[in-house]
Amino acid sequence: MGITHVIRGDDHVNNTPRQINILTALGAQIPQYAHLSMILGDDGTKLSKRHGAVSVMQYEADGFLPEAVINYLARLGWSHGDDEIFSREQFVQWFDLDHITPSAAQFNTEKLLWLNQHYLKQTPAAELAPKIAQRLAARGLDPDQGPDLTQAIALYVERCNTLNALADALETLYKDIPPNPALLAQHLSEAALPALIDFTRGLTQVSWEIPAIAALLKDTLAQHGLKMPKLAMPLRILLTGQTQTPSVDALIHLIGREACLTRLAAYRT
Repeated sequence: MGITHVIRGDDHVNNTPRQINILTALGAQIPQYAHLSMILGDDGTKLSKRHGAVSVMQYEADGFLPEAVINYLARLGWSHGDDEIFSREQFVQWFDLDHITPSAAQFNTEKLLWLNQHYLKQTPAAELAPKIAQRLAARGLDPDQGPDLTQAIALYVERCNTLNALADALETLYKDIPPNPALLAQHLSEAALPALIDFTRGLTQVSWEIPAIAALLKDTLAQHGLKMPKLAMPLRILLTGQTQTPSVDALIHLIGREACLTRLAAYRT
């Protein structure tokens, strides 16, 4: 078959002399053998099905980008100096067997998530949009019935480390969110309620730009003698049902005037 190199796990070292003898007896050319260190799970034991070992395609389903998975697997048990992040082309150019680490490599899920977050942030939002649209559609949501998906991705991507986490964060922008009474009771004080009403009234006329919305927010807080969290937190809950979001002015701008007023009015009714 013309095989010149056999590269495999070091659990096959004991097989190698036997196979070399067989090939020699057959008069065949002996390939070059290389044995790679085993991969251990997060707990330091040999990677196996009990660690959740799955088909590589499962990583796509879990929201990992191919570039991140390839980069991570390339770096697992091999090194090129201190380089942690590199393209597929660089890996092909740099790879050699001399830099395979002799000790067992340990699979680190947190490191993979860190790499995936890096590649998510480096990928243009327009390229991520079809992947997110597919995930939202699988949840019965229509990405066309809500904010521009590309702009939403650009606003939220810094906060997420997988495509699935990004879809989770964006989901509330594309479906009706009934006000959460428990969260509102916790975060909307009686002192903040008049400020919320005034701010909502101001949204009907403010220029729909982030600086103008931010100025309206600041002026409303000043008029009522409140700190930012007193108004920002109930706004987040009413608009998204979440307590953690990007900046409120950018969020309001993304959702749009009509949708914001509709969601805020749902609380007052």
